[in-house]
Order: sequence, then C-alpha cells, then structure tokens
Amino acid sequence: MALVTFVTPVTVVTSPDSLSAWLTLTRAPGLHAAHLRPLLELLGSADSILTASPAALRENGVEPTFADWLHSHRRDAAIDAELRWLEHEHHHFVPLAAEDYPPLLAELSDAPIGLFVHGDPAVLSLPQLAIVGSRNPTAGGRDNASSFAAHLARSGLAITSGLAIGIDAAAHQGALDAAGVTVAVCGTGLDIDYPSANSALAETIAAHGALVSEFPLGVPPVKANFPRRNRIISGLTLGTLVVEAALRSGSLITARLAAEQGREVFAIPGSIHNPLTRGCHQLIRQGAKLVETGDDIFAELRALAGALAPVPRAAVPGERKPAAAGPVLDKAYEILLDALGFEPASVDVLVERTGFAADEVASMLLILELDRKLESRPGGYYVRRALKAAK
Repeated sequence: MALVTFVTPVTVVTSPDSLSAWLTLTRAPGLHAAHLRPLLELLGSADSILTASPAALRENGVEPTFADWLHSHRRDAAIDAELRWLEHEHHHFVPLAAEDYPPLLAELSDAPIGLFVHGDPAVLSLPQLAIVGSRNPTAGGRDNASSFAAHLARSGLAITSGLAIGIDAAAHQGALDAAGVTVAVCGTGLDIDYPSANSALAETIAAHGALVSEFPLGVPPVKANFPRRNRIISGLTLGTLVVEAALRSGSLITARLAAEQGREVFAIPGSIHNPLTRGCHQLIRQGAKLVETGDDIFAELRALAGALAPVPRAAVPGERKPAAAGPVLDKAYEILLDALGFEPASVDVLVERTGFAADEVASMLLILELDRKLESRPGGYYVRRALKAAK
C-alpha cells in the first residue's frame, strides 16, 4: 500500500480583496497547484500575483500567455455574484493555501486552486472512501452500493461520490440512511441543479456533509468537466470502491486516477453474464482489491485512516430496521433456491433443474419473492436478492 504524506498548507487571510483575487485565479486557464505554489512562495499572496507585472511573472518562469491573462483579467460581475453567494451561512470557498484545504487533495500536483463548498468544509478533511459505478446499475448493484456505504459510514468513513444517478446516488443515500457523512463532488458550478433528478438528495447532502466543486458558479455540465471532477473524488479519499462498471465507464477513470495518486482501488466482482461487472473484473485483473465485505476494505485502509470503529448514532427518520431472521426454509424451497443459484433464471429453467411442476415452481417463487429472498426481473426471470455483504 502506498503511504500517504499529509501536507500542511500555508495559512492565508481571506479578506474581501484577497477572496476576490482567489476567485479570479480559479478562472485562470490551466492553472493548478504545481503552477501556483511557487508563485505564492515568491510573491506571498493571491493579490500580489494578480498585481505583478507580466515582465516580473515571466522572469519567474510564468508562461507568457498565462502572464498576459493575469495582467489583463479584471474583477467582473461574475466575481461579484460569487461574493454575494458566499454571504450565505452555508456557502464557502476554500483556497489552496487555507488551513482547511483537504490535506489529501493538497498532495496532488494538479490540485484545484480552490473549492466551492455548500455545507460543512470541515468534512472534507475526514477519512473518506469513494464509491462509484454505473449510472444504470442492476438492482443488486444499487443495493450493494447502498449497503456498503451505510456500513462504512457507521464505522467512521465519510462516503464520497459524484452525485450522478445510479450507483453514486445509492452510495450517498446509504450513508445518509446510516446517519453518516457524505460528500458529493460536482461537475458544474454549485448553483447549477444537475442532475435535476437528484435535487432533493443534493439538499440533504448539503445539510449532512458537503457539496463540492472546483468550478465557478454558472459553469454548466460540460462533458470535459467530469474527468476533472473524478480526480477530486479520488484525490479526497483514501481509496475508491467500484461497484458496477462497464468496460467503457467513467468510473474506471476514477479508479485509474486513484491508482496514479497512490490510493487504494477496490472492486466488487459479479456475474460473468453481467456487462456491468466487466469493468470491475478488469480492475481486479489489474491489481484492484477484490471486495466481498466491508472488512476487506478496512484491512487495507486502517493503516491510513486509523482505528475505525462503529460510532453510536441516533435513529434516522424513515430508516428501516434490519429484518429479524425468518424461519428455516422448507426443504423444497431450499432446493429451488439452490437450483436458482446466483444467476437469473426463468420458470422453465427451474422446472428443468428441480423436476418440480411448473405451477408449483411459480407458487414457490411468489412466496420467496414476498419473503424477500429473490426478486423478479423483466422477461420472466428471477434472481436472488443481493446479500448484504458489507456487514
């Protein structure tokens, strides 16, 4: 496992003038930590960088085009709008040189110049695990994301994801259902409602964690933004868990970035017939840790995150309590479940495997579905419900 070295950033005073300077620097094309840190060390503040002459900047290794941009750019209406946005009690901007800039993210050479935050900026420095995956998951994949997130959140990890529909949303919701902390890294400005299907979820995350973006207000959901967002998801976290991902999935970008950043990569395996598990299988072949339970993750992360133990919590309104163990199944039902295995199967297939009559199989399947042992799928197929393997 790669060791993580925590960086202690330089403290700055964010007066109204220096804050506007930092907001201006977030708009500088191609600017990131590796470029900015030497300038801060040399000139001392964001204000000094903006007021330095192009000649002085070029003398200190700044590319001419960037030096000209810095010299020509002036505070505009967009900066004023962001300053008004930041007057809200729960809206924040965390510049690269601030004490509360997330220490793991600060390690990256391409760390963002600053982070816009809706919620509590302090949660960004908590031990975090990223959970990512398909936008169109199977029911089992969604259940896995939710249950792993809930278990890990109860044990002291903040759950970080990208607020997308599918696995991301299930992971955020699982952490919230467990009264845990969750962080959503957005690929737009924080004033943009995207995706609109997750509007209510985003509001809840802001109240129990944080919405985060490096993008200034008003930036729309442009395709190129999301790989940039993914480096922040992996950069904030100790590791990334991929739940379901096709071979051409943005989740694999997050996993690759995590590996390049020296963080752990985990993947949940699945059926060889499910195209959404092929990305996970590829990651495992490339060295990702195969995950079946939450303990598989803790075994790798404890050295970095410290001792993580279950934390006491109040009951969450609307949260379902774990169901009590049901009665032992009748032998015939056990035979039917054994015949079903862990792949989708039709009534005809189960009749062939068990030798039971078709009407008997159909009746037993209904009982097992009502007992939440399995679920029906389109096309007349049945599949076992996902095991709560996170515990």
